[in-house]
Amino acid sequence: MSRIGVQPLEIPSGVEIKIEENDGQMGGQRIGVKGPLGELELDTRSGIICKMIDNKLTVERTDDSKQKRSLHGLYRTLLSNMIEGVTKGYEKELEMVGIGYRAETSGREIKLTAGATHPYIIEAPEGILFEVNDKVNIKVKGIDKQLVGQLAAKIREMSKPEPYRGKGIRYKDEYVRRKAGKAAKASEGGGEE
Repeated sequence: MSRIGVQPLEIPSGVEIKIEENDGQMGGQRIGVKGPLGELELDTRSGIICKMIDNKLTVERTDDSKQKRSLHGLYRTLLSNMIEGVTKGYEKELEMVGIGYRAETSGREIKLTAGATHPYIIEAPEGILFEVNDKVNIKVKGIDKQLVGQLAAKIREMSKPEPYRGKGIRYKDEYVRRKAGKAAKASEGGGEE
């Protein structure tokens, strides 16, 4: 029995849940979640059933096959993330460390100067906002948790933090383990007599 999947989801005020039967390739249902910040949709697979009972959303499975058991908790968590996204939203913070590293926004895109010969330009998909503070602190905001995390990871991938000088793009409060360089190793007395 899925310990996460059996827990009902409390629906906060101002959030509407719409459940429709889906005739697509996966079968299942299409669940729409609409809240103050926007709306999201999720298609479930056949065998996973969502029901509204007394302002609570429950997720059930039709049988105890291995696949259905694995999807039971997953869909409950995805729906929980959708409800939180349309009420509070999600954000990821990144910081740029290094001389010449800076970011700036213009409209729906962000321009990153991150140690390359050319600036990186990333356009925000629908529902995502970029904020830049002090030219080195970047915030990625949106209602879709997966999309926010994916875009933050894409920005970090442009210039991963390197272990010798520590420069690069990292998540805020991310610990980057530093290594000693060749000069530091030689000064420790690594030479032979």
